[in-house]
Amino acid sequence: MQTLDFIQQKIYTIEQLLPKLHLWRFKEQKIVFTNGCFDLIHKGHLQMLAATADLGDKLIIGLNSDQSVKGLKGESRPVKEQQTRASILAAFHFVDAVVIFDTPTPYELIAAVLPDVLAKGGDYQKKDIVGASLVEQKGGEVVVIPYIQGFSTSRMIETMQK
Repeated sequence: MQTLDFIQQKIYTIEQLLPKLHLWRFKEQKIVFTNGCFDLIHKGHLQMLAATADLGDKLIIGLNSDQSVKGLKGESRPVKEQQTRASILAAFHFVDAVVIFDTPTPYELIAAVLPDVLAKGGDYQKKDIVGASLVEQKGGEVVVIPYIQGFSTSRMIETMQK
């Protein structure tokens, strides 16, 4: 299999992901979920994603669609379209699945995945993490990954505009 094909095969719809989830659960693999826009990947993203992957056996990333990013960040975003962002994330060896979601929050996606671990970066507080109560009610855990100072997509865009 060609490397690019391998990367693209890690980008799923939720319907395509469900059989994988069943297989991973059958094998008693710990499923970890995080989400975000991941518009311009930087060191902070990389460190957060790597730390998140270390929390279990399979890492699923919920990726905001282009329309969802516009709603959150404004009309000038995203810088990169969703298929490019999904492919970049899927290229990381520790990422097992990327699912693009088109809603303002990943609540429905988290409800469908019901991960063992839900993780977000340190710019969030546990009480503000969408889907946290769902995961905890199922017996899973919610983890806040420490924030890496000095890395910000917004700051990168400001620097490029200067």
